[in-house]
Amino acid sequence: MIRYSLSIFISLLFFNQSLAKDVSIKENIDLKFVCDLEKKIIKNSEYNYQTFLAKDLSEKGLDKFEIQSEKPEMLLIKGLSLFLSESGKLNVKVVNKDVVLFKSIDQDKNYSESGIITRKTGELIHEITKNIKSDNAEKYISIYSCVNHDEKI
Repeated sequence: MIRYSLSIFISLLFFNQSLAKDVSIKENIDLKFVCDLEKKIIKNSEYNYQTFLAKDLSEKGLDKFEIQSEKPEMLLIKGLSLFLSESGKLNVKVVNKDVVLFKSIDQDKNYSESGIITRKTGELIHEITKNIKSDNAEKYISIYSCVNHDEKI
């Protein structure tokens, strides 16, 4: 299932790259999640898309990951990264009954973050891309398993 979600995520990223201001907020939501890191895929000068399991990393999961949306275009992402917490930076915002998709790129177009969470299964994929303009672009793809905060109590 994670491979399926990853392929959808990557397809959406490439498709949405040409549509830099893609906004489609169809649901008002206020969700809080607790997420466990399952694995991380790293592509940099040292690793070429090498996969690391959570037990092999010093990173933890997300204790408080929040998503709020309001039709027609407000989307707030909190607890995933400081970069994504600034709602004005989100270029791509898609919220429907099945998924929440978001993407942001810095002003220099050299750093981006994106993510997709499947609301039904709680699978979250978070991608960070650094040094986009260079030949040595770095990618860090984290895959989480999330549970609605209210359900985990």
